[in-house]
Amino acid sequence: MIRAGIVGGTGYTGVELLRILLLHPQVEVSVVTSRADAGLRVDQLYPSLRGYCDVIFSLPELDNLKDCDVVFFATPNGTAMLMAEALLELGVKVIDLSADFRIKDRQEWEKWYGMQHASPDLIAEAVYGLPEVNREQIKQARLIACPGCYPTAVQLGFLPLLEVGAIDEQHLIADVKSGVSGAGRKAEISSLMSEAGESFKAYAVAGHRHLPEIRQGLQNVARQAVGLTFVPHLTPMIRGIHATLYARLNRKLDLQSLFEEKYREERFVDVLPSGSHADTRNVRGSNRCQIAVYQPQGGDTVVILSVIDNLVKGASGQAVQNMNLMFGLPEYQSLEAVALYP
Repeated sequence: MIRAGIVGGTGYTGVELLRILLLHPQVEVSVVTSRADAGLRVDQLYPSLRGYCDVIFSLPELDNLKDCDVVFFATPNGTAMLMAEALLELGVKVIDLSADFRIKDRQEWEKWYGMQHASPDLIAEAVYGLPEVNREQIKQARLIACPGCYPTAVQLGFLPLLEVGAIDEQHLIADVKSGVSGAGRKAEISSLMSEAGESFKAYAVAGHRHLPEIRQGLQNVARQAVGLTFVPHLTPMIRGIHATLYARLNRKLDLQSLFEEKYREERFVDVLPSGSHADTRNVRGSNRCQIAVYQPQGGDTVVILSVIDNLVKGASGQAVQNMNLMFGLPEYQSLEAVALYP
């Protein structure tokens, strides 16, 4: 059995990890940490886990985590980088769901996240955990930087076109909407139902922290600099990411066949039939990304619709997908839940 620890078990991604891992046949969740709730039973805070989890929250200290085989960090940015090196030295694999190791340029990371990086020597080693791109590297990794939710949806949508050089990579547009759970489980006025309900707004238009991560991933595929306009929006729903992506085609090709062929063997990317519209409700609670592709009026603009559940394929589900690869398990293990409907 794989002994798993979760640092930061009280947030939405932490409890989503628990929901997935507690049903994993090869995993024992042995440690769940929380500074505020240390000493409290996990299922007392989350009654949905009654009968599945008898773990008691402990403090996020090395002594409590040293016997784990893998530790997930479902924590705010700036936490994993303080503990990762010590855990790796003990032979513990680390999967970080925050942004601490996603961006390879340390100065760029420090600019966007407003702090000095505490483990710069580990940045180069960390493998970016998008399995559809880095599957073989993930299998050999001991430190995974799990992608953000926006970056997952955007990269999977643009990837097939960039790989074959079919679009103008200098003029990419990502118009992306997120449910309020993407902001995390914290008391914040903008996330209150009376604020977010019956409203729709863009935010961070001048620059969002996920922009350099998305740009880095797209550039790695295109093998050159890309021009990307990324505008996130907050929608009055709990879960879901809907990315509407635009690009200018530079040659004629069968878009539907291109996407179907690219993702034919990918268990967690579903290219919808021609004429379909991707809908967040059809991936809610699942580790799936659903994609639809259009060429409106036969013009030179391609429109890609890419939807995921931000807490599953956009966070905790993808983290478990990475863990399965790291430990030589079937990639889909504990991740084949069908989306909730309605």
